[in-house]
Amino acid sequence: MTKMLNRVPEVTAVFWIIKVLATTVGETGADFLNMDMKFGLSNTSYIMSGVLLILLLNQLRLKRYVPVSYWLVVVMTSVVGTLITDRLVDDLGVKMATITIVFSIVLSAIFGLWYTSEKTLAMHSIDTAKREIFYWVAILFTFALGTATGDLFAETFKLGYTQATLIFGVLIALVAVSYYYLRMNTVLAFWIAYILTRPLGAATGDLLSQPVKNGGFGFGTVGTSMLFLSIIASLIIYLSFKQKRQVNA
Repeated sequence: MTKMLNRVPEVTAVFWIIKVLATTVGETGADFLNMDMKFGLSNTSYIMSGVLLILLLNQLRLKRYVPVSYWLVVVMTSVVGTLITDRLVDDLGVKMATITIVFSIVLSAIFGLWYTSEKTLAMHSIDTAKREIFYWVAILFTFALGTATGDLFAETFKLGYTQATLIFGVLIALVAVSYYYLRMNTVLAFWIAYILTRPLGAATGDLLSQPVKNGGFGFGTVGTSMLFLSIIASLIIYLSFKQKRQVNA
């Protein structure tokens, strides 16, 4: 099997900041295209899936980690993952609890197949095309699962967006404590945190964008999406310059 340079970023504070922002954009961006632009769920899903496929094919042809390409795929995967869950709920009438259970099983199966095939799920081991494909499939389902879980807590359980955001924030903090102080396995801690940041982002996106009467802050999908995309773009530019300096050093 052909080995390549690692094509995913180092897991740092900036990584997690962009990840949470990207998940929020996935929630607000999907709502913006579906509702504000009136594309409808089906059309939005087809268009965004096509864009994701193009971006992913470009990502797979690269020989090393390129910040712009990698994070564009993450943002678009977040949007598509949100749309998958929304279509199951709105078009097919599937219950949020059912989606959460089914996607949890599917994601577990993906991790099982990945580990059986490659004997590792480590972030720093994404150095073959096969491992990267496993990685992106897993990422897609973490986003779909996270969307369902966030909405399950906020809407189905009627906890509201603020309470749901706090709950997932506390859970992520517990993972961090377990990793830094209780010696939780690095790979396990990474993937649990990665999964939990999606419902955190989904709940945060709804909290910021939804009208005040619905329990949100009323910033709207446009304002929230543009703000977070601006921050993401700034951080990606920073990472690109940092990588360039390291290569030229």
